[in-house]
Amino acid sequence: MSYYDVDSILTDAQKLPCTFELEVPGLGILEGNPGEDIKPGTRIDLPLWLGEMLSIGARLGTSRLVTLDMPSALSERVMNALKADPRTVDLRSLAPHFYSLGERILELFEEEELVDVLMETFKKRAAEVSDQAHNPRGAVGDGVDFLRGLDETERQLFRAAHDRAKEMRVWSGEAKRK
Repeated sequence: MSYYDVDSILTDAQKLPCTFELEVPGLGILEGNPGEDIKPGTRIDLPLWLGEMLSIGARLGTSRLVTLDMPSALSERVMNALKADPRTVDLRSLAPHFYSLGERILELFEEEELVDVLMETFKKRAAEVSDQAHNPRGAVGDGVDFLRGLDETERQLFRAAHDRAKEMRVWSGEAKRK
């Protein structure tokens, strides 16, 4: 990803629950208490980029300032729903950049099951996205709720599939050029 990639910037801005391991004087502003200290064990939702930086001490051999927790968008409850039927889950309400968030989290956590669930989810939902994109009436009927729940990656996939299907109809003479 590029440094100037807007989707990457928005993914890094996603909130991640963090638990402070050390006392931090004067940083109470993060939890809405200016001038106060943050005590060990305090849980605060921080942007992904900040949480990652504050937890980096563990990788350098020093004591870490925070411990990162799994975000609610990738919780066990959500993973179970995705295993049951990924097409019924509204990914956009969980995280607008759901798959990008999953990718970033997998850089921080070793979760083999999460990899499998995300891959299967993308495969099954991509097939549905393709069906909706190729069916001109798909966005009118039962597909409306599904299309509203697409994350940004799936929306890009939908646009690409829809545009290619439209171009194919124009090429074959079924539709007029505009």
